[in-house]
Amino acid sequence: MTKTITQTPIRLTVNGRVHHVDAAPDTALLYVLRNDLALNGPKFGCGLGECGACTVIIDSVAARSCVIPISGCVQRDILTLEGLGSRDSTDPVQDAFIEEQAAQCGYCLNGMIMTTKALLMRNPHPSEIEVLETLRYNLCRCGAHIEILRAVMRAAGHPVETRD
Repeated sequence: MTKTITQTPIRLTVNGRVHHVDAAPDTALLYVLRNDLALNGPKFGCGLGECGACTVIIDSVAARSCVIPISGCVQRDILTLEGLGSRDSTDPVQDAFIEEQAAQCGYCLNGMIMTTKALLMRNPHPSEIEVLETLRYNLCRCGAHIEILRAVMRAAGHPVETRD
């Protein structure tokens, strides 16, 4: 006996726009964002919700889109990296990451920026300890941790020492 996968229209609000997606209710949000809505900010990293590359903000909370079924996203506000800003009007978090050159390969960047944005939405001026605690589950394999921390502190309005 073969199992039939039923696709149903699901209404999602992403970056302030309503989308109707035909997919199985248990489809991971990440796949819908990337494949159906062409939003490529969230990346596929581990597929287990461990690395943070797929992070989006759902109702002001950082969430791992690779493990969240779209059925759990109905009537919720989803924000992706593309919804933060544009080339002409960047978000202050994006500005801080650019100013601090807080990227090497850039694969973790989506998760770092979105996690930072969610942190600053609930606590506009976190301490360095709070930032470190919040970002500890976002993996960066390139070693840009110091620049990322500087970028987050800059975005939080803390003075950042100039580099020589």
